[in-house]
Amino acid sequence: MESFNSVFERFGGINLLPAILALIAFVLIGSPSTWVTLTVAGLAMGMMIFLMASGLSLVFGLMDVLNFGHSAFVSFGAFIAASVLAALAAWVAADSVILNLAALFLAIAAAALFGLIAGWAFEKVIIKPVYRDHLRQILITMGALIVAEQIILAIWGGSPISVPRPHFLSGSLIIGDVSIELYRLFAFALGLVAYVALYVILNRTRVGLLVRAGVENREMVEALGFRIDRLFVGVFVLGSALAAIGGAMWAGYETLITAAIGSEMMIIVFIVIIIGGLGSIEGSLLGALMVGLMGNYVAFLAPKMALASNMILMMAILLWRPYGLRPAVK
Repeated sequence: MESFNSVFERFGGINLLPAILALIAFVLIGSPSTWVTLTVAGLAMGMMIFLMASGLSLVFGLMDVLNFGHSAFVSFGAFIAASVLAALAAWVAADSVILNLAALFLAIAAAALFGLIAGWAFEKVIIKPVYRDHLRQILITMGALIVAEQIILAIWGGSPISVPRPHFLSGSLIIGDVSIELYRLFAFALGLVAYVALYVILNRTRVGLLVRAGVENREMVEALGFRIDRLFVGVFVLGSALAAIGGAMWAGYETLITAAIGSEMMIIVFIVIIIGGLGSIEGSLLGALMVGLMGNYVAFLAPKMALASNMILMMAILLWRPYGLRPAVK
């Protein structure tokens, strides 16, 4: 067993899990073109889930806060982005990549700005009074999520809202028998950029060093004279902005959204951070990619098992690694 573990780690270890999952699916699916389509869709879905989950993972790991209201930022990000795209409908539908990109990035920027401001207010008003009290955190943040959904219903109504995609992302890339939606490629690229940026910040900057140190040993960081509470606020605000951006991208992915979009994603987001390990960006990426791939493969191979597939994946991972794949804290 030790020799197998050594070989496994030498060739990439747990980083190989998404590739192993894809290889198993390739054997089961049989059709290369179908497999490529499902794989790209799964990777794109995984990257959007990563955007939503990465901030919560850091908040959970660093601040020890069970924020069930995190998905409210996903909902608001989705609806704000949809409203901006609707207001810029002429740019969205224009046969100009520049105007398309301008509309898309304005929508994403509006969602991110809301996440930054609302995240700061949420931490000050809702989270700060209940630090170190998990039961009250669960109750008050669940209540905040319900209130957020009602606010969305009051502003945007209860009918599903259609979300237009920019013209240059509305088609598909055809390679032989393989058809890949351009929007999914864009979503994957955006998620990859976000991961690289987070990785650089956490591993190559002074602030990132303090954050990682705070995850592992908060008391030691405070003893050295650093204001860990300011790091808490910064991490919370960043996580809220990422959730809003993820919601904006998910809205374009679904193309039809309701006020329940955030609560529907909440379970998936928590599954991802549990699989990946608390406080870990690398773990969140691994968990999100596996959830995205697993969901698409199982939906094709055994549609009736699609809803249960992520729960089964989480149980299998936790039986093997009780603290997740790459936990920063235990």
